Amino acid sequence: MNKQRIVTLLTDFGLSDVYVGVMKGVIAQINPSLKVIDLTHEIPPQNLAAGRFCLMNAVPYFPKETVHIAVVDPGVGSNRQAVAIEFAGGFLVGPNNGLFSGIISQNPVISAVELTNSQYWRTASPSTTFHGRDIFAAVGAHLASGVSLEELGTVINPESLVKLAIAECREKEGIVEGCIQYIDRFGNLITNIPGNLVIGKTWNVEIAEVSIPGKKIYSDSPIGSLIALVGSHGWVEIAVNNGNAQSKLQLNYGDGVKILLN
Repeated sequence: MNKQRIVTLLTDFGLSDVYVGVMKGVIAQINPSLKVIDLTHEIPPQNLAAGRFCLMNAVPYFPKETVHIAVVDPGVGSNRQAVAIEFAGGFLVGPNNGLFSGIISQNPVISAVELTNSQYWRTASPSTTFHGRDIFAAVGAHLASGVSLEELGTVINPESLVKLAIAECREKEGIVEGCIQYIDRFGNLITNIPGNLVIGKTWNVEIAEVSIPGKKIYSDSPIGSLIALVGSHGWVEIAVNNGNAQSKLQLNYGDGVKILLN
């Protein structure tokens, strides 16, 4: 166990309770030399779509072999699998519930295991409500310290990894259809439509019976006005200059979005 991989944490635990700190304590008990980076702990409770998006957009900015522990787990204690996954960019540890489906859609899985070897858990009798502490934090620390993926459990078919049900982006005859896949803290509505489909073109978003012009920067629209643009994440988003698009349009995850290309 001579590896020193980076470990990231993403959860819906918030910061008002000790849950995140306890997970870090478990990691430190196994290997206090590991570097642990918090992605976010403010995923809306049980919101798998938000967790999927944030993880998918954070992973590319980390070194290869980073171990990403993610816990948004409404099925904790049930028969849902606990898994570890290897892909070209690193490793994923957490519940098999669709949380990792964004990364998997962009990166082929090299190998995946169900976490059945309790030797690498914090305890062989884990809590039925806190697998983040008793399974995922411990497994992630061992993996980051050099334990092989195969030692952690039983190899499973990558095709068995759960994919979150999100509408696909479709392009046909000057129309692109997609959906809202994430809403950030500013109320920006981030779609699953890649920005490269609109860059260099004149375009409008049609949503909630409103037509929104496509622009380059927030200030291309008057304060308080709706605008569509390509965000730093590379996806088309709908925003309000100095305002909140989610509150203005009353839209939510999964709602349909249409772009007209001219």
